[in-house]
Amino acid sequence: MTQLHLPLKFLEHSARPGTAEPWLLVLMHGVGSNEQDLFGLARMMPPHFHVLSLRAPYVLSPDAYAWFEFQFLPNGERLINEEQERESRFLIGEMIASAGQQLGVPPERVIVGGFSQGGIMALSLLLTKPETVRAAMVWHSRLLSQVVPHVAPADAFEGKALWVSHGSSDNVIPPSAAEVTRELARTLPLTLSGGDFPGAHEIRPAELQATLAWLQALSASPDAP
Repeated sequence: MTQLHLPLKFLEHSARPGTAEPWLLVLMHGVGSNEQDLFGLARMMPPHFHVLSLRAPYVLSPDAYAWFEFQFLPNGERLINEEQERESRFLIGEMIASAGQQLGVPPERVIVGGFSQGGIMALSLLLTKPETVRAAMVWHSRLLSQVVPHVAPADAFEGKALWVSHGSSDNVIPPSAAEVTRELARTLPLTLSGGDFPGAHEIRPAELQATLAWLQALSASPDAP
């Protein structure tokens, strides 16, 4: 098995031995969590996926990490550390490129995904560097206004896919945030999937099963490499 050397700490679950054309799924946790959080889902993913669960670079407390720090303003808006967000996005891009090269997986078979703040990073990477991935999988997340001016030209999204799902009772990031993401996605020539599911700021079984079906269909489609 390939011993990966990457710029971020991670856990990995290998694709089924003998897989001729494996896919790569990169998972990113929410703020205050770590790489163990989503790694429990790795064994549930389609067997032709090599799964990496990353640890964010900024330490909040023992075993609690963030892709970027933020604070709430008096009006309820979030003020993010834009430099940290850019640095994390750069590191994720470097990591995906390096992992793909080491595993022999081209960008056309790479999906980046995450929950909450990890979903923000997945969405931001797809929107700004669509050439690096095939799709983004965004759970209970939101679009950063700071990223919108840097969205790639529309023709760069031909053949790309985006999954956006949210909890209809999410009390951390409101469902309206997912709709803002979808509105932007509908202006681009990518395939948008997902929806709202019963629940709060959590991934419940119905949402997970729908996501797994999307992953399976995307990676088995006739135009997949």
